[in-house]
Amino acid sequence: MTMITPMRVLGGQGLLLGGILLIASAIRAPITGVAPMLGLIRESSGISAAEAGILTTLPLLAFAAMSPVAAILGRRYGMERSLFGALLIIAAGIALRSTGPVWALFLGTGTLGAGIAIANVLLPSLLKRDFPTRIASLTGAYAITSGLAQALASVAAIPFAELPGSSWQFSAASTLVFPLTALMVWIPQLRQASVPAGELASLPRGGPIWHSALAWQVTGFLGLTSLVFYIIVGWLPGILVQAGYPAAMAGSLHGVSQLATAVPGLILGPMVARMKDQRALAIAVSVTTCIALLGLWQLPSLAMLWVALFGFGAGAAFILGLTFVSLRTAHSHQAAALSGMAQCLGYSLAAAGPPLAGLAHDATGGWELALACCAVATVLMAVLGSFAGRAATI
Repeated sequence: MTMITPMRVLGGQGLLLGGILLIASAIRAPITGVAPMLGLIRESSGISAAEAGILTTLPLLAFAAMSPVAAILGRRYGMERSLFGALLIIAAGIALRSTGPVWALFLGTGTLGAGIAIANVLLPSLLKRDFPTRIASLTGAYAITSGLAQALASVAAIPFAELPGSSWQFSAASTLVFPLTALMVWIPQLRQASVPAGELASLPRGGPIWHSALAWQVTGFLGLTSLVFYIIVGWLPGILVQAGYPAAMAGSLHGVSQLATAVPGLILGPMVARMKDQRALAIAVSVTTCIALLGLWQLPSLAMLWVALFGFGAGAAFILGLTFVSLRTAHSHQAAALSGMAQCLGYSLAAAGPPLAGLAHDATGGWELALACCAVATVLMAVLGSFAGRAATI
């Protein structure tokens, strides 16, 4: 049973909301803030491009592995305490990653990914429980906060690493500010010990939904969206540096891309609500992402335009894919089953992307092949989106 304390009733929701937004800042910046420094990390550690791709992939593998565990933790310890524990794990992962050795770099990255996975699963249920009439607006605020934090981490990465006497380890450690701030604000919530919402507390596994063509179309759309997004998030600074941009400028452009992913959260919700189906929108965001990738490939001198366009298109595609999970299902348990299927398979597919892109770079000496493959993936996204966007339910 959910317990609502006087603190929460008499104004504690403001503190709760602040804590939620600070958690949002902590679950993306530690990942995206490292991408601009992959070149520095490779130089100091001697790892290959493929190994650097694995570094980008580790959080995605943790997402796929830890998502089912998060619901169990929420049931056993309560959402508030589990989220506090998730922030501690994220902070520990950042600290370990920043100590220097290659083994710590990889282990710390996987550790912070596990903490992020727990927060990813539990936060939506917390929003549904405590702000049931404001989910759309708070999801938008959540996306904007996360985008701002990602942009800040990306823009500051290289300048922090190039400070006198500094290094990439110091720059990576600077992202500790996000989980530590969230931890301090979240402490009052430890008085609560509530369990996740019903549909999260008992996630269905397998079953008829795995035999539904529509479920596979939604899963494929989300999976390809994640694949393209994480390849570009991980390697965009390297792509820009090879195109002639200074490392600091590449980091700033990476930040622009991350900030642009938050913009669709402001406009997509009302737009989707007015549509009979979403086929045209799914095709449009896929084509937008494709144009941005082709622009980066063929006309990198206009990188500011292409990275902003990519961030908007990929961000819109991801939000639309998550919306499909609700729109294409008949009830909450079915939605939970589809969400589990789409996240497990989608993140598993996305995890293969950055290492393969790194291998392609090592084999060809450039990013053309990786960008071309990503563009082809967006065409497949458009095809799957034209099916997943139909006004139908599983």
